[in-house]
Amino acid sequence: MALFGVGVSPSNVVAALQSPDPSSDMTSRSGSSALDLMVDRLVADLEPVESPPVARRLALGLGAGLLLSVVLVGIVFGYRPDMATATMTMIFWVKLAYVAGIGAIALWAVERLVRPGVPTGNLLFWLLVPTLAMTSLAAIQLIGGPADLREHLIMGFSAAYAPWRILAAALPPLVGLAWAVRGLAPTRLVFAGTMVGLAAGGFGAASYAMHCQESAAPFLLIWYSAGVVACGFLGAMLGPRVLRW
Repeated sequence: MALFGVGVSPSNVVAALQSPDPSSDMTSRSGSSALDLMVDRLVADLEPVESPPVARRLALGLGAGLLLSVVLVGIVFGYRPDMATATMTMIFWVKLAYVAGIGAIALWAVERLVRPGVPTGNLLFWLLVPTLAMTSLAAIQLIGGPADLREHLIMGFSAAYAPWRILAAALPPLVGLAWAVRGLAPTRLVFAGTMVGLAAGGFGAASYAMHCQESAAPFLLIWYSAGVVACGFLGAMLGPRVLRW
């Protein structure tokens, strides 16, 4: 049995409840002394209660969802045929770091939002860090690149459907994280849902990168971000409905 975050032995509860009628002691003790005696018996054998396994539950939900997402991307869209070569390029890892960074920061916020009273800190600042880094890289490519290639740097080959595919790839992590958070104690459901959506969107975009061959920073900044943000909006809408505990 847990009392204010610590374990209380059931035998102590029984002993306290079966103690002599406090009224018999009233002749020598005040009512507060009898209450103190009962409290002392209840807490005589305190044992710490393990903290809720927040990180383990979130890791389980995200891990299962991300694994399913990677498998589905391979089945539905197919993995990029030049994967071995792509992994040797820096831009491949920059792309993964960008979206996975957003996902990790949002997941950190989720971990704090499911514990009532724990502040989220400078969340907006940390979410802006990967975005500003990609914005700087996109500006360098647009300014330094040939003028006739700027449209291609922005639109690539798949701007029309990349955000939607990212959103689809993010659905399994979204479901996994929603399951995990629902079993914890979120209080700000819209905010928590938004962070769950951004986390799922970031990791879903990383999963989709196993298929997508786009590598221009302006494309990633606009269309990958659009898919991640769309998942954040979806999470915000679903939060009050599916995260309530």
